[in-house]
Amino acid sequence: MTLSDTLAPGPAQGPALPLDISRPYDYPEAVKGPALLAAMNELTRWHRERGAPYAAMVERLFPAGDAVALDQVPYLPVRLFKTAELRSVPEQDVIKTLTSSGTTGQAVSRIYLDRETSIRQTRVLSAIMASFLGKKRWPMVIVDSSGLLSDRKRFNARAAGILGFSTYGRDHFHCLDDALSLDVAGLQAWLERHADTPVLLFGFTFVIWQGLYHSALRQGVRLRFPKGSLLIHGGGWKRLLDQQVNNDEFKARLHEQFGIDHVHNYYGMVEQVGSIFMECEHGHLHSPAYADVIIRDPHTLQPVPDGIPGVIQVLSAIPLSYPGHSLLTEDVGTRHGRDDCPCGRQGTYFSVRGRLPQVEMRGCSDTRVMA
Repeated sequence: MTLSDTLAPGPAQGPALPLDISRPYDYPEAVKGPALLAAMNELTRWHRERGAPYAAMVERLFPAGDAVALDQVPYLPVRLFKTAELRSVPEQDVIKTLTSSGTTGQAVSRIYLDRETSIRQTRVLSAIMASFLGKKRWPMVIVDSSGLLSDRKRFNARAAGILGFSTYGRDHFHCLDDALSLDVAGLQAWLERHADTPVLLFGFTFVIWQGLYHSALRQGVRLRFPKGSLLIHGGGWKRLLDQQVNNDEFKARLHEQFGIDHVHNYYGMVEQVGSIFMECEHGHLHSPAYADVIIRDPHTLQPVPDGIPGVIQVLSAIPLSYPGHSLLTEDVGTRHGRDDCPCGRQGTYFSVRGRLPQVEMRGCSDTRVMA
């Protein structure tokens, strides 16, 4: 039995995930493309049958029926989740509501999860992480405060991300205090216990930059992580770009200060849970077997060729409880190719350049979870 077999729900539970997700980067376009297109069409029908608001929008904007190519799959703008309640399961089946945060008086997105969607999210993330980390659990440094997890009323996406990614580590150490300052003595003692094995670090980009890197500079310390250590981070790039810190400099500074050999960014958003696009060793974000990206001209919304920047549309076969399988984001990126990245992973690979001009800033780290 494959992992995809264990994830495939019966007819009453929704369309199955395509292919074997335990092999997220093994399928070339000739195999992945048709399988994902079939899954997208099934999900569009699924959500149309179970959500009148979504059905009305699709019938008005995309009346052509089943898509014959991935760039023809009906899509919703992510901003729509701030103004409409979009749900494809009965209210009693919702086990969790993800909510994007904003300033006072600002509308927030509400994303409704049922048990099956949550299970799919967790298992596909596990498959992706296994392809980068292997099946062992690494000693793990969490670049944040343990206090973030103590108050469930403040349970935001940083906390949710920490809980999700912490399952891939062991002997966890939160290296920042409640003021997000580096606990130098505690981290040194922890590193001494794990001096002979690579360790895993996880955190949100700006917290790592301020709480780990700049805090170490202020305290005049230069710690060395064991050879082969790996850092995974995401979210919060807007503040770093404002400081003229790009991805390459971020990696170089962390290597210089801490000797961290491998740094992987990821791209994702609350409006499409589980769609994590991991960065490979060559700096490219990769689409796994169950997801893909389309790049569209910001003025005409027509698909653009590889190498041309535009607005990112994300596709995911995960969401069953809400119509989030095809979303037009507010991010600008460039698709560089498919099946030929030097890292050897199959599928589409791309990069993100930033936000559309004059778009309200909000990221995947500005999220809280309400049970």
